[in-house]
Amino acid sequence: MFEGGGFGVGLTVNQLDTSPWPAEVLPAGVDVHPTRLGELMPVASRCDAGLAEEMRRANIADSRLWAYRVEMIAALAARRRDDRDRAPGRPGAASSGWACSSAALEGISEFFPDELALILNCSRAEATRLAGVALTLVHRLSETWAALADGELSWARARAIAREVDRHGADLDPHVLATVEAVVLPQAPELPVTRLQALVRAEIVRRDAEAAERRRKQAESAADVLLRRSALDGMAELVTVLPQPMAAAMYSAVDTHARQAKLDGDPRPIGQIRAEVSAALTLRPWDATRSPVTAELRVIAPLNSLLPDPSAPEIGGPPTGVAEVEGEPITAAHLRALLTALDAVCPGGLQAPTGGSLHVDVLGAGGALLATLTRRELERAVRRGCPSHSDENCRCPVVQRPPRSGGYAPTAAQRRWVRARDRQCRHPGCRNRAGWTDLDHVVAHADGGPTDCANLCCLCRRHHRLKTHAPGWAFHLDGDGALLVTTPSGVTRVSRPPGLAFLEPYELGPPLGYAEGVDVVPF
Repeated sequence: MFEGGGFGVGLTVNQLDTSPWPAEVLPAGVDVHPTRLGELMPVASRCDAGLAEEMRRANIADSRLWAYRVEMIAALAARRRDDRDRAPGRPGAASSGWACSSAALEGISEFFPDELALILNCSRAEATRLAGVALTLVHRLSETWAALADGELSWARARAIAREVDRHGADLDPHVLATVEAVVLPQAPELPVTRLQALVRAEIVRRDAEAAERRRKQAESAADVLLRRSALDGMAELVTVLPQPMAAAMYSAVDTHARQAKLDGDPRPIGQIRAEVSAALTLRPWDATRSPVTAELRVIAPLNSLLPDPSAPEIGGPPTGVAEVEGEPITAAHLRALLTALDAVCPGGLQAPTGGSLHVDVLGAGGALLATLTRRELERAVRRGCPSHSDENCRCPVVQRPPRSGGYAPTAAQRRWVRARDRQCRHPGCRNRAGWTDLDHVVAHADGGPTDCANLCCLCRRHHRLKTHAPGWAFHLDGDGALLVTTPSGVTRVSRPPGLAFLEPYELGPPLGYAEGVDVVPF
């Protein structure tokens, strides 16, 4: 009844009529309330695809309303300048140590968030955050605000972009911001919020590495250990704020200890074991009964990240490029300091850290993974060269992905290659790290799907179960590693390998069918 060209959610502007219905025209027992959308467009009358489409329309309307809200907040803030606040040193002025929590609120009255909190009936902290986002979107990220106003970008993603920009302070060059928007916005609708935030950080570092390195060094002075109340009875939160690579290494060590205990038969939830391990490592560091472990850090960096910047005024100036540690972007200078601290830099280039290992991922120009090797394998490939041509201009690949195998279980080389490509669970929106995932045959092995890197992807246990057992879902892996996932209601989302360069939005065709075959699973 309501499909196709029928009724649906939209956003229009009409003159308001607030006059109530006369009581005498209402039948006895009838309540007066605003008309509800579900009364105009009964939800139960829609099919699955119709419900999905209507939710999409509602999201678009919500984005447009949020753009209107933030525009109103910015307009009100412009009328609440700080020139009417008490000047520093005068009775009633803010203390000398007071500073606004958002760079976007500089020049705005310190009491504006209090007014906004009462208008919106929310906490002052929430009003402060919302005001910072609103002012950043309207005054510094005009293209992001326009995408929100046009319904092309969700509020969650627009807010994430604004918060990342605001976190980097007011000194970001407007030209840098414009470039960041130009790179980020075409990709933003496809990306989960966490990956979108990481992309914004990476682009800011890439466009202004010197300022990013300066902010990083300033931030190190904020390192601390904090004890906070927990919402859980009898529990508390111990929060350690420290440089990201160190935090990632500490977490990896704690997690490795906990997973060893789980493999040894500990029946408790893994989180509870992690908490106990963390406490034991701090309170009983002398305990020799624990097996030694090494932290696993995945560092991803272009080769020029380890080279001096040729444009630097001094020889041996700061290196160029952007690197990642466990998915978080860091400056090239930070990377070199990290590798030096790990004893991974030697006169001949990179080496395996003491007690660790080194693998090299070879990427194409567009970021597609070509091969993953140890340093020794890479050196051997360089010495061997192309077996068919001696010409130095030969363009034949001398390293490539592992070959297809005949069995069901992936080979060790295939596992290493697929996890290097995927880095995390490939279900759209999931960020479970690759080390915690299963390697799944996208086309079921029982249906003839080969055990080949082109038919394997990382899925966490939950999404492996969903793909295998939940009816109506469809998964398709493209040649470039992009995974298309279609819901039973016909909505398709795309998950790209994290390192793959974004060229253009995916052209999503009609909903895909789903294979009837069932993949063999380890549970």
